[in-house]
Amino acid sequence: MIFRPLLLALSLFAVSLPASAQTPIKAVATFSILGNLLAEVAGDKAELSVVVGPDIDAHAYQPRPSDARALADAKVLVSNGLGFEGWIDRLAKAAPFKGKAVVASTGVATVPAAPGGGHAHGHSHGHGPDPHCWQDVQRVRTYVANIAKGLAEADPPNAAHYRDRAQAFDRRLVELDAWVKEEIAKVPADKRRAITGHDSFRYFSSAYGVKFQSPRGYNTSSEPSARDVAALIREAREQRIKALFVENMTNPGLVDQIARESGAVVGPRLYTDALSGPDGPAPTYEKMMRHNVTALVAGMLKN
Repeated sequence: MIFRPLLLALSLFAVSLPASAQTPIKAVATFSILGNLLAEVAGDKAELSVVVGPDIDAHAYQPRPSDARALADAKVLVSNGLGFEGWIDRLAKAAPFKGKAVVASTGVATVPAAPGGGHAHGHSHGHGPDPHCWQDVQRVRTYVANIAKGLAEADPPNAAHYRDRAQAFDRRLVELDAWVKEEIAKVPADKRRAITGHDSFRYFSSAYGVKFQSPRGYNTSSEPSARDVAALIREAREQRIKALFVENMTNPGLVDQIARESGAVVGPRLYTDALSGPDGPAPTYEKMMRHNVTALVAGMLKN
């Protein structure tokens, strides 16, 4: 009889052992913004790596052998899709990646990319949808749900953990979306206009009612023509647009030229396609949105 409690204790120990002894799964995100969303959902149950780090442009990235090695070991790969990471299929094939591929933008309503010509010379995404869906917080809620589903499928023992973390994150995103709308509402409707270095705010524009103009398409490597720049300077003067911004990855020279010739003021740097480093103003998705909105509102109030 005395053995029964001991046997019971041992059997309970055996049952609890696998969960506590489990090593975190390896998960890879293609770029820093997705890396943060993945980290929020995964918590300590995944060992994360990010292919394109903070302050680096994922459009023009050239994968390295170390990226293929990271993918070869990974159980989960989270990409944006919509042609944003033009190199990801080649990299996944080269690795080779055999895990669960999660395309974060699956099921998100898209808007068309910048029309050809004037504002989008040479962007490499063809005429498909604009991939920058994360500029609308509501759409990011779908990203988070997709990431949670993918993690749960790749790692069923921790499915509840991922679901709970995704739900907690989703509640914060609902608050963030409401905050963005309140902040933008402080700017009179006719002043909600800004000029940015490249065209990556279409989702922000449709979600929050701000009109953006940009001298180049959303591929940061495409150079606008002198005529495009002149037209933008004329427009900034006529519309009296004072709010002018450079993203963290674009050549500021162009925006400085527009500012000089139109009398606009260059505001704080915006973070659009990449987070800042840990010491910068935008180390997480939520902080990035708060930083950008605060800067945009201050700039637009000068229009």
